[in-house]
Amino acid sequence: MTYKIGFAGTDGRTLLGAWVTSTATSETHQDNFQGVVFRGMPAMPPFVNLMGWPVEFIPTADNSKEGYAAAIKAAIENGSVDCVLPMPEDLLLEGLVDELEKDGLSEHVIGFTQEGSFVEGDKIACKRLCDDYGIPVADEWYEADARNYDEVLGHCLTLLDKYGGAVLKYPFSAGGKGARIILNSWEIKEIYDTLIKDYGKNYKKLYGKKSKWPLLIEARMSGAEISFTALVDKNGNFQILPTALDYPERFSGPASKDNPITGGMCSISPHPMETPELIQKAADDIFRPFITALKEKNILRPCVLYPGCFVSFDSNMKPTKIRMCEMNIRPGEPEAQPIFRRIRNLGALIRATIQGNLDQTAPEIRSDQISLCVALVTGPGGPQGQKGYPWSCTKGEPLDMDLDYLKKKNIQVIPSAMKYSAEDKTFKSDGTRVVFLNVNATVKPDETRAIVAERLRQRLLTAFENGKIRVIPRENPEGNRLDLRRDVGIHFQIAEKLFL
Repeated sequence: MTYKIGFAGTDGRTLLGAWVTSTATSETHQDNFQGVVFRGMPAMPPFVNLMGWPVEFIPTADNSKEGYAAAIKAAIENGSVDCVLPMPEDLLLEGLVDELEKDGLSEHVIGFTQEGSFVEGDKIACKRLCDDYGIPVADEWYEADARNYDEVLGHCLTLLDKYGGAVLKYPFSAGGKGARIILNSWEIKEIYDTLIKDYGKNYKKLYGKKSKWPLLIEARMSGAEISFTALVDKNGNFQILPTALDYPERFSGPASKDNPITGGMCSISPHPMETPELIQKAADDIFRPFITALKEKNILRPCVLYPGCFVSFDSNMKPTKIRMCEMNIRPGEPEAQPIFRRIRNLGALIRATIQGNLDQTAPEIRSDQISLCVALVTGPGGPQGQKGYPWSCTKGEPLDMDLDYLKKKNIQVIPSAMKYSAEDKTFKSDGTRVVFLNVNATVKPDETRAIVAERLRQRLLTAFENGKIRVIPRENPEGNRLDLRRDVGIHFQIAEKLFL
């Protein structure tokens, strides 16, 4: 009997999760699992057919909560899926689980109700929860009125003096782009103005022009930024999946007004500083008290917890301090892609999350492998002189892929912002993050992770530079509209030099 798991969403992690569910081979679970995508992007079904991947698709009427709920309800009732993992947090924030609960189907869904989703949807409320349950966060934080610049200025100056930096955060859902780092007093007004420009309309819609606009201001935290992903069942059992390192800035180097935080440019797994001690510290200091809080607030459900943390280490690479900067309630993008590719029993883990016996199902991790994921995004240029991702993007240009070459090099292509023209059988860019490239390798006994990561990085760069995958610009048939970050994986080298 095949257990069918639906992944609801449109981005690359949705398809990748379904593919891994269908294809990974577990060493302990002999059951068959089938990955199913609810909605996806228009180019995904024809691409999957082209590749011969064992992934099924279920359409939705539209991209709304209601559209997904109707499709999921029908699929559960007719046996097309056994359970569903929604990927975009907006579906949970808007009440997808509540919608299915009306028909008694919420036990088939992993994710919070609308009430419980505040742990990601309201960062200030989540900070209060953490303080109440002793979950370590920034050493100092404030709730300010975003309309009161003098108040914001005062808090920023205080935090700059005491901690060397401050972070302004739009406290509601912002797709990972709502945090703005301030490193000196000269930046305060400019960064504040940019945040208000970006989220002023949201504030007005939520609070009008006269009410207080909540703004989270916290001390800048030091240490290594590390994200942890855990599956949690209805009984509070949890399993922590492999770690990943995200490259969220558009270009290499620190975030700035010219190098904004994006939806994620690349990621690697494991995090170069992952150790068993680190996983244990995350379990003890973050996950256990957080799950206790969920239980006591009566909002615990089968769910994904994805906290972003800062970790301090001693000279022996032992973690000495961990602090949570925010909690997310869905897998990261693109962090989930290299994480999923290293898991042999993803289907069994998701089933155990639904059934409430995660304590009996440990993750089977390809511990000797490292995985790299890089987004190919729309670069600058176009009819209106577009700046490229994440600003203005040219759309509708054809995608050219040498799939034989990419397959030979074991480079997996995951379509994202792509369309498909059935008339001329052509894939076309829809702008933004057009495709993801994933690549894995086993670290042999005589190799280091840094050596293997560099070999994989060069493999990706060689494919890109030789035009093996490109979006053809209107003005230059021989060119390539795509762009990418080139530093994916170099942190393995940095870590090895840091901890000799």
